[in-house]
Amino acid sequence: MKDIYTSVKNFISYRFNLHEDSEEQAETIESIKKNVEFRGANLWTLIFAIFVACIGLNVNSTAVIIGAMLISPLMGPIMGIGLGIGTNDFELVKKGLRNLTIATIISIIASSLYFTITPLHEAQSELLARTSPSLWDVFIAALGGLAGIVAATRKEKSNVIPGVAIATALMPPLCTAGFGIATGNLYFFLGAIYLYFINSVFICVATFLIVRYLKFHKKDFGDKAYEKKVSRYILMIVLLTAAPSVFLAYRIVDKSIFENNAAKFVHQELNYKDTQVISKVFKYNRKGSEIDLLLLGNELSPPQLDSLNNRLKSYQLKGTKLIIRQGLNAKNEINLSQIKASILEDVFKSNAEASKPNTGFAALDLPLPDLKPELKVLYPDLKAYSISNTIFNRTDTNRADTMTMVVASFAKPIPDADQNRLRLWLKNRVKADSLKLIIQ
Repeated sequence: MKDIYTSVKNFISYRFNLHEDSEEQAETIESIKKNVEFRGANLWTLIFAIFVACIGLNVNSTAVIIGAMLISPLMGPIMGIGLGIGTNDFELVKKGLRNLTIATIISIIASSLYFTITPLHEAQSELLARTSPSLWDVFIAALGGLAGIVAATRKEKSNVIPGVAIATALMPPLCTAGFGIATGNLYFFLGAIYLYFINSVFICVATFLIVRYLKFHKKDFGDKAYEKKVSRYILMIVLLTAAPSVFLAYRIVDKSIFENNAAKFVHQELNYKDTQVISKVFKYNRKGSEIDLLLLGNELSPPQLDSLNNRLKSYQLKGTKLIIRQGLNAKNEINLSQIKASILEDVFKSNAEASKPNTGFAALDLPLPDLKPELKVLYPDLKAYSISNTIFNRTDTNRADTMTMVVASFAKPIPDADQNRLRLWLKNRVKADSLKLIIQ
């Protein structure tokens, strides 16, 4: 038994040893210190990176955003702060905080300026993704920071640092904060700044942990009581940063589970021959969620409605309020656009299912994203929409083409230019080779 324990211990020590191939402490510290200062070339590089990231967010280009993150020097002062805390070098901590503050302010000013003068003011999906931080962002920042400081302490530098810059994504949140200022959207600004704060704090914490694990030499600290006080402040900052993200992550997961269960309930339980679900709205709320359905056709009887309510608990929807509007109650809610959209969606789905065995098109099986949150922001006048993959069989040839079909209903007519912009955005967002947009 002792031999097995020794073998396992030796195996772990050999495979996970960070002390082997590590750079001299003095060289690592000097290398990190060089990148803390923001002046001259570093500052200009930061400004250029900010403008590149802003353009990427503006045109919804992931490749451009990645390029901006690769050339951004923001990791320098954050790792400097973590190193300073880990070695009791509070002059380095102050220098890192000062330079990080300067870099942050300049970045927000530059991005605000860009989004003020750009003719494109729509919030694209890449930008919207930076407005709702969650627990996953904490994990990404912490793990990315660990990888970054481990790579920085090696004799041979690898391609880890560029990967860390992409994973932790410090640049896009700052640009999103600038967008929030330029457009007067406080929600965007606060969400993006919080995401930036999460990334910065946990990269710093990761640096501190590795520095202590590698036993970097600590500077003598005359006042031990003050040293403990500083350590407590650091712990408080970490906990206060992580706490809201845990709550947001719980809300995101809980909402996703509710919407999936609600969609499954509607699909399986409201499958009547002479009754059609015209619209469905799932309203998530911690105190009590709602499923709001609008029906067309034969009215459901009271026993059927009672049965539906009793079936909710079978889909983990206990406590959910089921609102069904039908007959006279639905008369004022039903409009021609909703009926057209519902019928067209069913027709296209039926065509796709009928054609699938004969064509073998894999595109029909591709999942389509939920665009509702983004479309509500981009097009407030949008009342309803449907989206599906379908097949068009050509009568003049034997060809059959896959196409994504979108039917949208607006409260008021929209210009041709806006229609074309919406079509291009949808095509890019769902990554469709061909897309047809029908405006009701």
